[in-house]
Amino acid sequence: MSNRLVLATVFLVAILIGANFTMLKFALDHTTPMLLASMRTVVGGTFLIGFALLRGERLPRRFDDLRNIFVISLSITTVSSTLLVFGVNRVPAGVASLMSSTMPLFTAVLSALLLGAAVSRVAGIGLGIGLAGTVILASPSLSGDTVAIGIISLAVSALAWAFGTVYMKWRDFGRVSPVMLVGVQLAMSAVVLVPFALIVEGTAETEWTVGLLGPVLYAAIPANAVTFALMATIVSRATPTQASATAYLIPVFGVFFGWLIRDEVLGAAEVIGGALVVTGVYVLVTSNARRVEKARPSAASVDTA
Repeated sequence: MSNRLVLATVFLVAILIGANFTMLKFALDHTTPMLLASMRTVVGGTFLIGFALLRGERLPRRFDDLRNIFVISLSITTVSSTLLVFGVNRVPAGVASLMSSTMPLFTAVLSALLLGAAVSRVAGIGLGIGLAGTVILASPSLSGDTVAIGIISLAVSALAWAFGTVYMKWRDFGRVSPVMLVGVQLAMSAVVLVPFALIVEGTAETEWTVGLLGPVLYAAIPANAVTFALMATIVSRATPTQASATAYLIPVFGVFFGWLIRDEVLGAAEVIGGALVVTGVYVLVTSNARRVEKARPSAASVDTA
């Protein structure tokens, strides 16, 4: 894959996921947060499992595989996904994308705590910058309960997503393909979220129209299944630095689409805090990626010896 094609794919992934926050806002004009989160899991899980089965893959049957997938499902596609939608319902789409971009910062902290992964000095600086930006970004929430709940929900969503990411590095998922892994975890989340949403929220406030169907399909397939396949391609064929570029491009497009489509305007705290978050994530992920790249030649020489 050429550098131009890699760059184009990275930008496409960032655009698709960045637009997802605005699409969720449109969907929430027609339904409730938990029901929307459950619909995303049903559509996305059905699509990915169907695609995997058509490729000749089999559903995982080993107990340890299913247990590990359930942990990922609970953290990423159940808790994190639900809190993401819950938070998007209470803050502008641009702010939501900026808060969600703190996930790599939480991942670095949890990797150090749970996996004993060393954090370089440069990565530590990036982590500090990003966390400072998060505090500034969250500061306007002190003025209102609704916004505060949204900010807290998005922060916990990023933390749960980070935990699931670290858990995937911690446990062996080699027997299950990435596509089947995500499909099954979405299906597990659907089993939990659908009855919970129906009991807690019901369907009285849901308008079953194209205005709901379009955003739900976008959130479940282009922003989930398609981007997952593209990310798998990037990770397998690009350098770690190139692959990590999506982490700090997503909030840029999230803010852009919020401004372009829903006329959202960020205040000074959101602009300053968001800029620090993106800067911190950039420093952190590029520092880690460069360290991986430098380690590759030495690892190859050891193998040949």
